[in-house]
Amino acid sequence: MPNSVSDPTRLARLRWRCRRGMLENDLVLERFLDARGPTITEDEVAMLDRLLDLTDPDLWDLIAGHTEPDDALTPIVRALRAC
Repeated sequence: MPNSVSDPTRLARLRWRCRRGMLENDLVLERFLDARGPTITEDEVAMLDRLLDLTDPDLWDLIAGHTEPDDALTPIVRALRAC
């Protein structure tokens, strides 16, 4: 896949950053990374980085559909919701 992130060390760091204090977020993020793995794109990583800056409750509200993301994050939130 063009523009994919294939560096195993970088993927491991991303997976580590996805570890959260809230189990629900952990499970969704883990499933997402298991499904996307090395095919995750730079754009998806950038969107995921923005989401990971949120607090656990705010992130969960987006994933669970309690709130809607801004347009720039809609694709990644949809992908997370599908997991």
